[in-house]
Amino acid sequence: MDHIEITTPCLCTEDAEILMAELADFPFDGFEVTDTGLKSYIAEADLEANMHEITAVLRATGTKSACRTIGERNWNAEWEASFEPIRMGNVMVRAPFHEAAGDGVTDIVIMPKMSFGTGHHETTRLMIALMERLDMTGKTVLDMGSGTGILAILAAKRGADPVDAVDIDRWAFENCRENIADNGVQDRIMPILGDAAAIDGKRYDVILANINRNILCRDMGRYAAALRPEGTLVISGILDTDLMAVDGAAAECGLSRVDEAAEAGWCAAVYRKNPAPHPDKSV
Repeated sequence: MDHIEITTPCLCTEDAEILMAELADFPFDGFEVTDTGLKSYIAEADLEANMHEITAVLRATGTKSACRTIGERNWNAEWEASFEPIRMGNVMVRAPFHEAAGDGVTDIVIMPKMSFGTGHHETTRLMIALMERLDMTGKTVLDMGSGTGILAILAAKRGADPVDAVDIDRWAFENCRENIADNGVQDRIMPILGDAAAIDGKRYDVILANINRNILCRDMGRYAAALRPEGTLVISGILDTDLMAVDGAAAECGLSRVDEAAEAGWCAAVYRKNPAPHPDKSV
């Protein structure tokens, strides 16, 4: 299947990342922030189906984007050429061709195809930092919008069992399944192809959602319904200027923010499900 490469000039890296967050609402397969702007990759058919909306987002930048058709690409080979292992606290994220982490370090092996989640983006790093502050032992966990499965794998390696990893994209679903097997946690993680409707009727102690503001706010009610009493929601994929809007959506669903972290304009937050009120025994 042919893909379209859209090149959008941006004044700075922050502008490129803001644009990337806005385009993430559409079925793009990958993004690359360059010294001069943002390159976005999308299947030709997906671009045609969303042309009006995507064009509106690009025009709002005030610059002119350029498009070109590219054939099938060896995304793995391109990624291998530039990927370096990354260490975050006691977590090491690496590819299969890198040397394993040493003792005392949680070693996560990721070979992404066109899926999001290698630990190199601020939002993934923020999620990992907040997860390290939580006790995952024996917890039932959902990784919503799982991409490569990096967060689900980390949860399982920190003692969570069972873990559901849900993504709407079939490519991400297949990539997640491969990474789960490579990390030897396939007995604890269930990859699921679908959207937030896939969790209806399920219950979790912890929900992880590194997506974007619009989807987080839209699906907040489903996350809250799926959380057990006093359960924990960890979110990212939002700019720090969006935090108050997400706080509002969470509060409407009975969730209160209890922790947060920020890096380079991006934000992550932890919410706790408020306990149900006790009945008034004086009545």
